[in-house]
This record gives sequence, structure tokens and C-alpha cells, in this order.
Amino acid sequence: MVTAGAGTPPDAELLAMLDSDTQGWVLARAVRDAGRIVDFEIIYINDAGCRLSGRSRSELVGGRYRELWPETVHDGTLPLYRSVVETRRPATRTVYYDRATVAGHFEFWIGPYGDGFGVRFVDLRQVTVTPQSAGGTRLYDMLDAAFDGFTLLRPIRDDAGEIVDFGCEYVNQIGAKLTGRSVEDVVGKRLSEVSPDAWSDGQFERYCMVADSGETCRVELTYPEISQTWEVNIGRASSGFVAVSFREVTQEHDRQQQLTLSVARAEEAAARASTLQKVTTTLVAASTTAEVYAAIGAVLRPSAGGQGLALLLLNDGQLRLQYHAGYEPDVVEELRRLPLDHPYPATAVARTGRPRYLTSITEFEAAQPDPAVAVPRGGRQAWAFLPLAVAGEVLGTLVVGYTQPRTFDAEERDTLTALAGLSAQALQRALLFEARTSMAAALQRALLPAELPQIEGLRHAARYLPWSHGIDVGGDWYDVIALGNGVVGVVIGDIAGHSAAAAATMGQVRNALRAYATERHTPAGVLHHANQLLLDLHLDTIATCCYLELHLTEGTVTAVLAGHLPPVLRTGSTSAILELRRGIPLGVSRTAVFPETTFVLPPGANLVLYTDGLVEDHRHPIDQGLDELCEALRGAPSQSPDAILDHLLSSPVGPQPRSDDVAVLCLTNDAPAPCPPTARRRFRGEAISASAARRFAGDLLAAWHQQPIAADALLLLDEVVTNAIQHTVGDVLVELRLEQELLVAVSDSSERTPQQRRPDADSENGRGLQIIDHLASAWGTEPLPGGGKRVWFRLPLAG
Repeated sequence: MVTAGAGTPPDAELLAMLDSDTQGWVLARAVRDAGRIVDFEIIYINDAGCRLSGRSRSELVGGRYRELWPETVHDGTLPLYRSVVETRRPATRTVYYDRATVAGHFEFWIGPYGDGFGVRFVDLRQVTVTPQSAGGTRLYDMLDAAFDGFTLLRPIRDDAGEIVDFGCEYVNQIGAKLTGRSVEDVVGKRLSEVSPDAWSDGQFERYCMVADSGETCRVELTYPEISQTWEVNIGRASSGFVAVSFREVTQEHDRQQQLTLSVARAEEAAARASTLQKVTTTLVAASTTAEVYAAIGAVLRPSAGGQGLALLLLNDGQLRLQYHAGYEPDVVEELRRLPLDHPYPATAVARTGRPRYLTSITEFEAAQPDPAVAVPRGGRQAWAFLPLAVAGEVLGTLVVGYTQPRTFDAEERDTLTALAGLSAQALQRALLFEARTSMAAALQRALLPAELPQIEGLRHAARYLPWSHGIDVGGDWYDVIALGNGVVGVVIGDIAGHSAAAAATMGQVRNALRAYATERHTPAGVLHHANQLLLDLHLDTIATCCYLELHLTEGTVTAVLAGHLPPVLRTGSTSAILELRRGIPLGVSRTAVFPETTFVLPPGANLVLYTDGLVEDHRHPIDQGLDELCEALRGAPSQSPDAILDHLLSSPVGPQPRSDDVAVLCLTNDAPAPCPPTARRRFRGEAISASAARRFAGDLLAAWHQQPIAADALLLLDEVVTNAIQHTVGDVLVELRLEQELLVAVSDSSERTPQQRRPDADSENGRGLQIIDHLASAWGTEPLPGGGKRVWFRLPLAG
């Protein structure tokens, strides 16, 4: 007996909520036969649902699913509803219908409700780009107008997260036509159902790559059934769906079609068409002249049926041999350079752009009547001299030689002309590519230092690994600047982008940094001025940078970072990322501050600077790349910077293959350690220098393991430096020396010595010397030989 499942009628509040919803709502209860669900009875539908379904409430409420929508009973919808009721697990589904009882592109959200289900649904065709706008263009109409073909694919993943299929969420009419199906047969179905060939022709793999990486993909596909060639562009939408658009490019292939039709008139039409396709495919894949020549030798010569081939290009009023195969050495020697007035037929073809065919030895000898200047025939008895021409410009001549006499009928001449034309197009592309590549390489070399300076006590080596090809130029750079007196500036950086503009910006920033460093600005001052310059030039770009000032005689380094990754330091058998204070990239803000960090560089230590392309990209986490870099540096078998870089670049460090340019610089400190440990830094006579001096001294005291006395030392240093800045004009020199006690000295150009005063109880000033006198084990002041003074104090060492 068939019965409708019992259920409590919806309460008034629920019905009021559903009635007010702008999307369709249906409540249904199960109809069972011997306990098994066989149908569903509609017990409620709101006004929006009636509007979307195109029926009145009286037609639907009380009706059963099989009677109301018989065309959809066997498309999987009814079993889905049954599953929701029995498992109590919600589900979603997207379907497209164009039936008598229902029409639309529906998205359903289904949940259990009593002994039945509730479903909220929307017709996606009625979603507008600008909701509620008057006359808003409907999304589906816009897509149909904007694309010849368009589809949205939803990735379907297994438990391991791997994509195993795609669900079609939307396709327009032309997109469905390309699959040989209707829209209704495609939407809601899996790719494996509607296009099983996607696995064999590589499309499934391309969809997966785009879904996982977010990179776009372009491919051309030919559809013989509609005599069209389509450009397919694949991208990832923000929702994670894969969007596929189609654009017809048949007109661009008309020339190939015409050539194929021309050859098809002969008995060997099919073979010749295959030959042209093979040559085209091979030549299109060739990027350089060497690849073009290899393709001509491997594919074109056997396709043309010749036993010898020579390619001669125009150069400085001559024909010069660029490639040959199957020719004897004496023939090759004569063909190396031919004046354009030489009687050899190739010269006339290059001058006129008209092909010439010699069918016998007699014709060949008649073309060159003077044996003294004639090019030998070798073992050939027939020749085709073909112009290598593109858009009316003749690049040279292609010579095909045959060991037997040949008549060259019209079909064969058409084929040879087509082959020469394809070769000329490929050759022109390759020549242009190489010219641009050469210019890009020259620009890159010009913007990077041709040779780094030799510096006593410091060995160094650098590598630049370009990732981009053609005319793209990277913005990575490095430099080593000898500043005199054992001081060296070292910089590495990266301009955002890969273009000639990025490279030009890199050149400006590199030169500016070199100039500011040479003027002996502090490291923070160097980057401050470079930042202002980048903003003043209005280049709309940013740069990351790491600048180091090495004091080799002291074994100390002051570093400043502008959004760049910190260097890696190896001492002995350990290597680690340096913990440095960081600033934001150059070109972001005029008020940016670039704090300095000072650390000790022991004798024999290695320091590696690098750009981010070495350790990370969207596939490779930066933490993993940095760990790999530290491990590789730790295992480098040598102190030689060149050997270390070779080891790092051959080790599994960072993303493989790389997806960005890489610059890397390695330093080895060969200078002996100072005895006693000493460090000096010059600071501008500005109020901000007091905090910079404190950071400098604090970093050194930590490196010298004197943290217990750091608080007293920094307090006294602050008093002395502040006093010097207030009463002098010019720079202030701060010196720290680790003897039996810690010696701290501050020198300035003023000859005014500090005077102790007895301040009032309420006075905020005048206590500095009292503090120094109380905390220091000794202090004093002394004149400098060239003018100015030196104020010093001592503190007992920790431990």
C-alpha cells in the first residue's frame, strides 16, 4: 500500500519566513510503499518558487513529484531527494532543464525536513550583474554576448585532495555545440561523461594545472566537424571554478588551408598535406635559428624529397651559407659567400624573390657558363632554388638538390614554395627573437657590475640566474663597493617586475645606492636617500634591498633591510638566518624608517646574500626554502665563495624548476680578528643619532656577551652622545673597545668640555656627569690633535 509520510504541518513563523524569501522554497514529504520512498508530495511552495517554476501554488501543492515533473524522474534528482531524507545529510545540485514542465538553470540546496525535505532553489539565468538595477544585463546574456564559447567547471576531488573529475556548472550554447550535445545534456554532468577525450588530448591535465596553480593556459584546438579552429583560454575564477572561454581563429589558418587544398589536387595530396602539417608543427616550435636549421634538416629536407639542402641568407650585399646538409665539402666551400652578381641561380632568386627550377645538369651548366667561377654541382642532377620571403621581404634562398633529373610539376612547385614560406616565417621569428634576446642580455649585463673589486681581507663571488626569456629583463641586482680604510659596502636587491622598465629602474637604484654609499652616509642613510629618490622619480614600483657596511679591520657588519630577506651566516659547522631589524620596501612611503643592526663577522665566516627567487615561489613555502639554504650552506665543502655558490645552486634549495630570477652573493672574511675587540661608527649630529648609537652599542655588547653591563653602558653612552649632539656641529664618532674593562669613547668637533653642575632639586638637566661619575669606574675628556674632544668612560666587564 502506498502512503504519504506523516508530518507536522509547517508552523506559521516558518511559513512567514519562507514566504518572505526572494528565492524559491519547497517543502515535500515522503510517499512510501512498504516503507520504501517511491515519491514525494509537495506540501508547500512560496511565491518565489511559483514564479521560478512557472506554475501556480494550486497546481503544485498536493501534487507528487513524478506527476509534476515526469521528464526529470530518471536524471538523478529523485534519488538525491531520497538520499537526503534517509541519510539526514544536506546536499546541493546544479541542473539545467529545457523541458515542457520545467526550464531553467537551477541551483538547489536540499536539507531534511521531518519525513521529507526542504529545498531552496534559484534560477541562475535570472541573476543579474547589478542586482535590482533597472534593465540590468542578465549574467547569462552577458556571457553569451562576450564569448563565442564559455563554460564553468567545478573541480571534483578525492579524499586525498587530488582532482579526479570536473562538474559542469554552466555552458553556453556554442560551448555545448562543440561537445556535440545540448546545454541540458552538459550542465550538472561530469567532464568524464560529456567529454571523455579530455583525458587523452591533455585538456583534463590543463584544467587541473589551472585549478591548482591559478596560472592561465592558452591552447589551440581544431574541430574538424565544424571546420573551425578555436583558441581556448583557461583561467581560475575566484570561487575556485575553472573558467574556459573559446575564440574562433579559423581565419589565421586560411593560408595553411589554401596550401593544403592546392596540394590536394595531386595524387599525393594526403601525403603532402601531412608533410606540410609536420613541417609547420616542427617550425612553429622552433625559437632560435639553430632550432629552425635543425628542423629544416630533420623534417623539411626529407619532406621535399631532396638529397641535399643549403640555406643562404642575405648579409652585407652577399649570400652567406648558414646551414647545409648532404652537400660535398667543395660545394660547401664555394657557397660560403656569394656576391649577388654571381651567376649561381641562388643569387638571382634572392634579388628577385622568384623561384627557379633546374631539371637537368645541362640547365645547371647553362646557368653558370664560366667554369672558373661556377659553383660545383656535386652529385646532383636537379635543383629547386626557393626564395625565403616574408611579407615581400626576401631573407635569402633555400636550395634543394636532387640526385636524379626532375620535372617539378605544378603541385610539387606549390608544395616547395609553401615549405620555403613556412621556413622563412620560422626563420624571421627566430632572428627577431635572437635580436631581442641579445639586446635584453646586453642590457642585463650593462646594468650588473662587469667585475667586482678585489678587496684585501674579503673574498667574494656572485651569480645571476635569469629565469625570463626573450626581451624580458629581471630586476635583481647586486654590488660590492670599496669605501676605503677597510670598509666595504655590499648590496643585493630586487625591483618588482620583469621588463625593460624594471631593469632601468634597477640600474637607477643601483647607481644611486653606490653614490650614497660612496658619500659615506650611514647604512640607514643610504637606504633613506634611495627611498626618497625612488619616490621622486614617480616610477610606480617598489624595490627590496639588503645593504651591508663591512668593517673588515674590526670584524663587524652593520646591516639594514628594506623588505628584503636577511643574509645567512656560516661560522664553523653552523649556519643560520641572521636576525636583523627590518624596514619596509623602497618606494612605499616617504616616512619609512630603516633601522640598523650590527653583528660580528668572525674570521673565516661566510655570508650569503640572495633574492627571493632562490628560496620561494607560490609552490614552495619560504620557510622550507630558508631551511634548505641553511642546510646546503652548512654542508658546503669549501671556504671559497665560488665553490660555495656552485654547491648551493646544485643543491635542492628552493623551487625546482625556478620561476623567478635569482641573484646570490657569497662573502668570505679573511681578515684577522682585532685584538682587543674594537668597533667604531660615525653618526650624524642629529637627535635621531642617539638612538642609532644605542642600537649599535647594544648589538655589539650582546655579540661580545656583555649583556649584564649593557643597561649601564647604554645609559652613559646616551648621556655623552646627547651632550655631543647638543653642543657640536658635524658628525659624532662612537668607539667601543673590549679590554680589561669596557672602554666607550665619543669624539666630536667641539672643544667645549663637559662641566659638572650641581642641579636644583627640581631641575631636569645637569645630572649627566653625576650619573657617569657614579656608574663608571673611570671617565675623562681629552682634546683631539686636529681639534675637538674625546669623552670616554670605562665599565667593569661582566663575569
